[in-house]
Amino acid sequence: MDYSITYSTFPVRGKRRDIKGISSAGGTDFKLLMALAVLVNFSGLFVTIMGPDGALYASIAKTMAQHNDYIHLFAEGRDWLDKPHFPFWMAALSFQLFGYSGWAYKLPAVLFLMMGAVYTYRLAKLLYNEQVAWWATAILLTAEHIIISNTDVRAEPYLTGAIVASVYHFYRARSGKGYGQLALGALFAAVAVMTKGPFAVIPIAGAIGGEMIVKRNWREIFHFRWMIATALTFLFILPELYCLYVQFDAHPGKTVFGRTGVSGIRFFFWDSQFGRFLNTGPIKGKGDPAFYLHTVLWAFLPWSVLLYAAVVNKIRKGWTRVAKTEWLTLAAALPCFVVFSLSRFQLPHYLNILFPFFAILTAQYVLNVRTEGGRKLIRIAQTVLTILLPVAAMAIHLLFRPGQTLALLVLVIGGLVALARLRPMLKKNVSEQYLLVRTMVAAVLVNFYLNLVFYPALLKYQSGSEAAFVANRQFAGAKVVQLQTGEYNYALDFYLHSPLQTLHQLGDTSQLTGRPLLLFADVNAMAGSGLSPVQVFEHIHVSRLSIKQVNARTRPKDVQHFGLYLIRK
Repeated sequence: MDYSITYSTFPVRGKRRDIKGISSAGGTDFKLLMALAVLVNFSGLFVTIMGPDGALYASIAKTMAQHNDYIHLFAEGRDWLDKPHFPFWMAALSFQLFGYSGWAYKLPAVLFLMMGAVYTYRLAKLLYNEQVAWWATAILLTAEHIIISNTDVRAEPYLTGAIVASVYHFYRARSGKGYGQLALGALFAAVAVMTKGPFAVIPIAGAIGGEMIVKRNWREIFHFRWMIATALTFLFILPELYCLYVQFDAHPGKTVFGRTGVSGIRFFFWDSQFGRFLNTGPIKGKGDPAFYLHTVLWAFLPWSVLLYAAVVNKIRKGWTRVAKTEWLTLAAALPCFVVFSLSRFQLPHYLNILFPFFAILTAQYVLNVRTEGGRKLIRIAQTVLTILLPVAAMAIHLLFRPGQTLALLVLVIGGLVALARLRPMLKKNVSEQYLLVRTMVAAVLVNFYLNLVFYPALLKYQSGSEAAFVANRQFAGAKVVQLQTGEYNYALDFYLHSPLQTLHQLGDTSQLTGRPLLLFADVNAMAGSGLSPVQVFEHIHVSRLSIKQVNARTRPKDVQHFGLYLIRK
């Protein structure tokens, strides 16, 4: 069935005006804006990897590549059972191609997100038209947590790209496009499962099956092609099951989570998914049913207000003409949103996988709004956000005081040049699409500031990576040992060029062979040792910032201090 909706242009001073030139492939200025949106997602490649999670995953992939072992997952020298293998395979391959660096770890993830943007475009064009497709892609690429996740890389860029790709190919298969589309849909579904586990199929099944349920297309629901798709998906995840069996199920004597007899396959299918949802697994959390309702307000900035309006509009108007309404995007997002909200284990980046569908919902709403109330909402919301975003960035800059860096100067000059080039698109105009352009420009410039100025300055307070840089540069070849009195320092582990050893008591250094020896330790834990650090590093948890740590005036009182100690005897 064709779900295309002919878009309406917005009235300007009593006349209808076609502004396709700024909102489709034909507009040169819009192409420039889209190029900037793509570039801002790549601008975090050279930002130091953030700990603990990003640095942990990079460290696991580094070990995998160094040993050319794509079956076992190790962290801190021990068997590691938590996330599936696919993101580690991609990062390890990148390491073997480009060497061990932060950008090599992030590159495949960002490329997967770019693939997701392409599939968002293709899906939106299939459901609506080219104009909706371009704007959906623009909204996705400038959504705040998408850009953050391409800087602080975990599993979400892989998952986001794989899920929307799977939905697109399954939708094509449903339209009778052959078994090639079905196989591709199953392959991408398997990639999603091998990235996050079986719960990754919820938005995929919701998108395809949910729309059929809403439209009561019972015959299509039970079509044999979906049995084939299920079988193919299971076939494609066999490499993951094999790796889990080899590392864990074949060795029941291994101690994992403090006990023996742990099945990696059971953990994959149950404990990592239902165990977290029910809070009965080895990894527990605390849940709030309203968590994602307010999380989406900042995570999907600067488009979150329009998203809520789009969802309400879709349900209110679509329910009166169910058969003629596209339900795929809402059916993909809503079940997963509900499951996340009911789960006892909640993190903001879990929402990223729904952003392609959020983007399509938002774009089709904005481009088809006809009521004066809807247009007024767009004008007010996007005008306020266009002002607030730069103001927030300036406030952060004045509060944090990262310094007058060369990157800031380049950013200011580049921003002025871009604004001058895009000036025709930013002129005063009552059309809602011009407001979207202004919003997009603000989002791009603010995130360039975060990735080129703020985060590089912030990561100077990640003591592990900073210590690794000093050790590599000034003490090449020296053995490095960390005194672990709290969390394991994965950033130190990843960025060191030499292997890292761990001690839990200071006296154990006498048992280590090889001198000189570099010891990385909390300065307070070294009090009374008689050793003086060769360099001291200020430390804060960069992924869990407090206002005291952001504020330059109060930050010195709220930092830890770690030091590198040179032991010669």
